[in-house]
Amino acid sequence: MGKPGQKLVVKIADMQIAQHGEELITYALGSCIGICLQDKVTKLSALIHIMLPINMEAGRKNTMKYADTGIRETLKQMEARGARKGNIVAKVAGGAKMFDTAPGSSLGNIGKRNVESVHLVLKKEGIRLLAEDVGGTVARTVSFDPSTGQATVRSYGKPDHVI
Repeated sequence: MGKPGQKLVVKIADMQIAQHGEELITYALGSCIGICLQDKVTKLSALIHIMLPINMEAGRKNTMKYADTGIRETLKQMEARGARKGNIVAKVAGGAKMFDTAPGSSLGNIGKRNVESVHLVLKKEGIRLLAEDVGGTVARTVSFDPSTGQATVRSYGKPDHVI
């Protein structure tokens, strides 16, 4: 957490927690997904930048790289700072199809698989999804303002979209 008015940049496979007066931002969400979580009562907020749907890594070193372990670990850290899971809501953006793959390719549409995984984990954890801007074929930048709960999605050649 930083100082009021500060922009906290969330890198790929990373997470930041912020409070009122700070802003969370993540860049270049292609097939990756930015997940904004917020306790509606305390305004404690987090932004995660996940790359892949499920953590199959031996030793699971980088929890924030994956939807399942990233969301669960972030919820745990938010609760440790006073958030109540029952008050936490989510907004998500990203999950674009950035590359054309051959039909039947094992790569498939990673963006779509990321979206499905995020939906599943949020549902399992009892976190209500308020809004999303997912799919398509363009990369996104997401900024999240904990004081208003607004997520602003920017995509090349499109007007800003507030979710």
